[in-house]
Amino acid sequence: MRFVSFRSATTILATTALLLIATAPSHAQSRAETLRYVTGASVNTLDPNIPGATRESFGLSMSTYDRLVSFGRKQLNGKWVFDLDTINGELAESYDVSPDGLKITFRLRKDAKFQDGSPVTAEDVKWSLDRCVTAPILGKAQLLTGSLTSADQFKVIDPLTIEVTLPKPDKLALPNLATVYPMIINSKLAKEHATADDPWAMAWLKEHTAGSGAYVVESFKPGEQVTLKRNEAWNRGSPDRPAFFKRIIVQSVPEPATRANLVERGDADIVLDLQASDVQSLEAKGKLKVVSTPQYNAITYVSMNNQIPPFDNVNVRRAIAFALPYEDMFKAALFGRGMPLYGASWPDGKPLNGIYPFQQPVKLDLDKAKEYLKAAGFPEGFSTTFSFNVGWASQAEPMAALIKESLGKIGIKVDIQKLPDAQMSTLINEKKLPFFTEGIVAWLPSTDYFYRNFYTGNQRWNYSSINNPDLAAIAQGARFEPDKAKYEEAGRKLNAMHFDLMPQIMLWQPNQDAVMAATVEGYTYEFHRQVDYRNLSRK
Repeated sequence: MRFVSFRSATTILATTALLLIATAPSHAQSRAETLRYVTGASVNTLDPNIPGATRESFGLSMSTYDRLVSFGRKQLNGKWVFDLDTINGELAESYDVSPDGLKITFRLRKDAKFQDGSPVTAEDVKWSLDRCVTAPILGKAQLLTGSLTSADQFKVIDPLTIEVTLPKPDKLALPNLATVYPMIINSKLAKEHATADDPWAMAWLKEHTAGSGAYVVESFKPGEQVTLKRNEAWNRGSPDRPAFFKRIIVQSVPEPATRANLVERGDADIVLDLQASDVQSLEAKGKLKVVSTPQYNAITYVSMNNQIPPFDNVNVRRAIAFALPYEDMFKAALFGRGMPLYGASWPDGKPLNGIYPFQQPVKLDLDKAKEYLKAAGFPEGFSTTFSFNVGWASQAEPMAALIKESLGKIGIKVDIQKLPDAQMSTLINEKKLPFFTEGIVAWLPSTDYFYRNFYTGNQRWNYSSINNPDLAAIAQGARFEPDKAKYEEAGRKLNAMHFDLMPQIMLWQPNQDAVMAATVEGYTYEFHRQVDYRNLSRK
């Protein structure tokens, strides 16, 4: 009873807070001109480069800052998603790539201005990119994946032209400049708040913005709420008008049932992170719009540490791959809302293409699992732990119960560990978890990017701790391969090796369920998996 009462009280408080914001005298715009977004997490910094920045902070920054370029969009399974292969100018009016692929020249828009009215110059762009590769911030590691590592690579040609030089042609250099981190900052304003100990104004930019984006931060309560107002001078969305909504309210509402109630009652306009059961219920009622998009740059795995016995034995890993009750897990964890990565048919025993992720030819087959377990030298099975993050319990708990039951049928005894977020993260960093479930996301979902970042080196994201020199060499070579046919062949080899080595088991790509008022239009699934407020309008 106390749980129900608490939830009701939370709903009333959250709803009241939203209504107070909307009816404040200084916010006299109409309801139709305000977008209210509720999230279970929070915006904890206005600079997405700050270590520990949340995804909500990433999403917010896309609307408060511009980049040189931005991704286009495409239809995938009938839904709009970002397009890695289409790069449009944002602050750049145009750009050229030299024939040898070693220089990218950007020409800035003559009318681009920062939110304080000062013009955007090539000096601002250089300072911003220098900061991204030099300061101790998140952008440094991301831009490394596109061969952008040194301030010497960025050269001002004239006030509106900047040149980027690469050591090798890198297909991910240009897309990297469309990601969250290389935002273009008003360098003059930022320098006014820099210090000897903080030359890149990290402390000030954490709580203030100095951008040219579609929205201006009106108020910011870290971890609670951000209110944005439209930048009337911004016209990067279309040549003749700024963004549609005059005001954006982003509010943290931790309880998922409360978020569901708010959007159902019309007190919020859009939410992304509801539980699958709530999404299913709201969709069935037919009053709201639900845009369900398989997260084509995200994957849920069952991971096995390839360096810890008995998971260092490939036949143990294969045995588990054929002992998982995939369909039951998919229904229990996600209510079937996503794209399965199991149950494929490979007619000639080879991958169908070089795209990663891919559907593997695995399914529940306990007899085959027992054969592999016998070949591994464990005919009677063994005991192990299976771990998951407590913050992911709504999906992982029913999965874990099904895994324990199914593996028990081939003699593998499983002790389920539900770990706090921080402890889980620490154990993953220290490579101490033998068997667990996790999810990954790649902002730049190309085959070589996935393999280089998630299957090579002693890095956090190499969940399986695989150390295969041949796989690493092929992935690294593919990074700089300009020939599409050769790149495709490299991808096929990598996918074949993945299935043969079975370092971890791909389960599915979960849907991102965007639940919104029926009047809201323009939603696009973005690489950062957050709402891009600039795309949205109300009919």
